[in-house]
Amino acid sequence: MKRILGVLGLVIALYVVLFNTHANAGKSDNLIDVANLQGRYGLITLGVALVIITGGIDLSIGSVVGCGAILFGTLMVDGVHPYAAVPLVILFGLAVGVVNGLLVTRLKLQPFLVTLCGMFVIRGIARLIGGTVSRDRVLTAHPEFRGALDSLRYVLIGKDSTGELQFPAMFALMLLAVAAVGFFLHRTAYGRYWYAIGHNELAAKYAGVNVNRHRLVVYVACSALAALVGVLLFLNEATVQSDNAGVTWELYAILGAVLGGCSLRGGEGTVVGMALGAMVLPIIENVVNFSGKRSDVIPLIVGLTLLLGTMIDELIRRRSRVHR
Repeated sequence: MKRILGVLGLVIALYVVLFNTHANAGKSDNLIDVANLQGRYGLITLGVALVIITGGIDLSIGSVVGCGAILFGTLMVDGVHPYAAVPLVILFGLAVGVVNGLLVTRLKLQPFLVTLCGMFVIRGIARLIGGTVSRDRVLTAHPEFRGALDSLRYVLIGKDSTGELQFPAMFALMLLAVAAVGFFLHRTAYGRYWYAIGHNELAAKYAGVNVNRHRLVVYVACSALAALVGVLLFLNEATVQSDNAGVTWELYAILGAVLGGCSLRGGEGTVVGMALGAMVLPIIENVVNFSGKRSDVIPLIVGLTLLLGTMIDELIRRRSRVHR
């Protein structure tokens, strides 16, 4: 609870700073834009947090996001209807999760190395599929898709046919995902198994938990959410490039999970903390943009914040050992 209150206080403080940075910072269109970014990062944060809770890590999700966006656009250019392309992209994410999960559980490879290699392999696949894909290219090849694309953009992004943001649809999607993940994590036996695996894998095995199956499930969920975010990325942007789409987003997701109370050693974390942790970075990015500072400082902020979160996690663990 202290971790949740701490990150909640941080989010509130950052909003106060944002409102005092520029007169336009508090306007509804800017707040909707920030909320959408929070929703986008929140979805991948939820996925990687589940993996972290079970004692693993997934460094490939940024590449899955980029490849999902490129795949979504390329499928439509090739004539696949947008409504059919969405589940195909999510199916791609499921396949990536299955591969990662099997390599970790069956071959007993280190999750860090498996997903690090996956990060490069999937980025390479994205480049092979297509270097650049745009909404205009899709509509030039298939103008009959305009209505379906506009519908998807409105429902999933909150943008009308003119491209204006009307409501934070991605934030609403994150809340739905938070409710679903929270139910499984805190109200079912599956969640207890995931915490047990991350806290003590050997004890979980002796208790009869199928560790391999449950680890496979969380890797699949993580990659599927990342692929969904790839669809959202394509719908939100005019053009998507395979070289930079989703680059470093895995670090943003890990940052949100750590800030939200997930220990990188596994076995800890709450869904409310994950959602609050994912809200931090978009506010910081917005503050940087409105303050007129160079966006180059954002990686510095991400690195320092992740380091600080890791240090706080270690200090809390040491204090908990002392008081036992």
